[in-house]
Amino acid sequence: MSFWDAMAREPSLMQTFYGAMSGDSKLVARVLVSDCCKELFRGVGSLVDVGGGTGTMAAAIARAYPDINCTVFELPQVVPDSQSQDHLQFVGGNMFQENIPHGDALLLKWVLHNWDDDNCVKILKKCREANEKSGKVILIDMVVGNNQPKGGDFSQVQLCSDLLMMCLLNGKERTETELNNLLMAAGFSGYKIVRAIGPRSIIEAYP
Repeated sequence: MSFWDAMAREPSLMQTFYGAMSGDSKLVARVLVSDCCKELFRGVGSLVDVGGGTGTMAAAIARAYPDINCTVFELPQVVPDSQSQDHLQFVGGNMFQENIPHGDALLLKWVLHNWDDDNCVKILKKCREANEKSGKVILIDMVVGNNQPKGGDFSQVQLCSDLLMMCLLNGKERTETELNNLLMAAGFSGYKIVRAIGPRSIIEAYP
């Protein structure tokens, strides 16, 4: 069975996985809501965190930008309706089977590397359909070969993560060319890399 099916059958595995993702989101959120990323949220009144787990990232954005209404779109068993609160709500659903809720911006944090190219294009197309007016999609993922800071080298981290994704999920970490190919296939006209977060990048894709 797939990793996702195994989690659905084993609650302790699901708890461990989403606990780890929540811890990671706390670290990434510090950068995402900092002054250096203010432009990402300019003019955004609503944001949908697609595959946003238990809502750690969306909650941090809602606290930092109280004018933004944030929605977490995640599998129903992960986000009970009782967790919804002011400026932060949870919607259960499957991004491959149902429409993604509308938002001025959609966020995909560490989502695309879980999937092969065909499924990534499907996800990105659904994101475009969910916000055709603005078309803004914010990606947080590795860009293999990028983010090599002075005095440091993340290439081994990126390649080890690529191997893990291949073995565990049939996914992959992608080069900038491979990421560009996915975005173009999904109907986006371009993108820009906004900031590095260690071995990962924040990427803004636009129609």
